[in-house]
Amino acid sequence: MNNLSVKITELGKHLNQMQNVNERYDSKQKSKIAQAALQFEALFTSMLLRSMNSATDEIFDNGENEFGVKNNSNLFGLPDGFDAIFEQQFADFMARGKSIGIADAVYKKVTGEELPKNIQKSSFKRTVDVDTRKYDSEFKSIKPASDSLNRLRKYEEIIEKASNEFGVDKNLIRSVILAESAANHNAISPAKAKGLMQLVDSTATEMGVKNSFDPVQNIFGGTKYLAKMLRQYNGNLKLALAAYNAGPTNVEKYNGIPPFKETQRYIEKVISYLNHFNENES
Repeated sequence: MNNLSVKITELGKHLNQMQNVNERYDSKQKSKIAQAALQFEALFTSMLLRSMNSATDEIFDNGENEFGVKNNSNLFGLPDGFDAIFEQQFADFMARGKSIGIADAVYKKVTGEELPKNIQKSSFKRTVDVDTRKYDSEFKSIKPASDSLNRLRKYEEIIEKASNEFGVDKNLIRSVILAESAANHNAISPAKAKGLMQLVDSTATEMGVKNSFDPVQNIFGGTKYLAKMLRQYNGNLKLALAAYNAGPTNVEKYNGIPPFKETQRYIEKVISYLNHFNENES
């Protein structure tokens, strides 16, 4: 059999064409894939920690905390309610570009490329970009009751820590607490939302809250969810509050604030309270 010869006059051109066959995603799509991969890793890590902690709940019993809530320690020696803090530190760890490997594997499986380090550093932005003072000209008609303000004071330290942890304005956290429960940590709504920031069971579970009546867990869980809504709606405070009250599904369904009087009244109340706190600080 005679040898066959192949003439290639532009080797670089052929190699480039081969590479382009594998270019299935543009840069915007790759960024979304990277963020999804990182979020999957964070979720997996959170579930793993939660599972490890739940196995130790009955081992450590430290009585009740200052709010009269049973206070067990967990595997890491942390009281109940600080699981969310610990999980957030893991998110910080990954945000510094030190992924534990799951996100890298997922991204490479989908794209065939290595996960860019600059995406790891930017995907878990903590501070929520929202100007809570731009609403000063509206919604000033509703003032918080003095007794609810008095109740709120006992939670100031928790609010401060949650604000720092999740990058949410502490005045906004205060305003949501007052609008949701009037600062009553035992409050239960007709829809079975519980505690200071009125968490339904599904949201509490998603945020890692085991006891919604524990002020520490409730405020951290509620603030974490509020931060998630603010990021989801790019810092649009009204849409984030609408999603917090009526659910993001309804915000998407109506392509904006749902036409529910309760939700519209809720937004007015929260922003009125927010203006009250901002004015008293100025």
